[in-house]
Amino acid sequence: MHDQTPCIGLVVPPGHGQVPQDGPTLYGGRYRFIARGLGIGGVSPEGFAPVVDSIVQRAVELRDAGAEVISMMGTSISFYRGPEFTESLRHAMQEATGVPCTTMSHAIVRALQRLGISRVAVATSYIDELNDRLAAYLAHAGFTVTAIEGMAITGVKEVGEVSTEALVRLAKKVHARDRSAQGIFISCGGLLTLDAIRQIEDDLGLPATASSPAGFWDVVRLGGWDAGSSGFGRLFEQG
Repeated sequence: MHDQTPCIGLVVPPGHGQVPQDGPTLYGGRYRFIARGLGIGGVSPEGFAPVVDSIVQRAVELRDAGAEVISMMGTSISFYRGPEFTESLRHAMQEATGVPCTTMSHAIVRALQRLGISRVAVATSYIDELNDRLAAYLAHAGFTVTAIEGMAITGVKEVGEVSTEALVRLAKKVHARDRSAQGIFISCGGLLTLDAIRQIEDDLGLPATASSPAGFWDVVRLGGWDAGSSGFGRLFEQG
């Protein structure tokens, strides 16, 4: 029998090329996720430089492996050269593969819009240089960044080891700087944020989202499928 489960392709920054755990956590077996890794040297412009030009090739490999839609599941690697680059990268992926394509940077814009957040407090894993570029990217997309602070982590492995407690603490800190923020955004696809999002929404009473969850929500919607998942915060309640 032919497997009818939709197949979703992910280009991921780490070299191991594994599917980020948020996908199966959010969707169980509803979708089949496959991934190809870039092997970034670090979460910095220097770490991205050697591999950014191989993103399109990874996308073609995913299409050849059966992907019906594809996302570049890295935030900073897709925004650090500016919004024009982000859009040209998505376009190049789509042209090369012939399937709908998106990036995590497109995803965060759509997620914030869906949640009705125009004034956003931002917590990241990043060095200041990437924070500055993210703030500019979000401003270009029409958002007001009320405050932004990062953890200055460049190690790929270290990003995945940041605790929920540390994420919640930083999110509350950036929110406290300017309480006019309508919601919280946590940036970096390598961070594990699902538990933090729930806690932030419960504690602050505001919508919250993050790179990886937004990335999965966005690529599922791009395929025309149901992106809802109960128990993972406001974005997924809306589907």
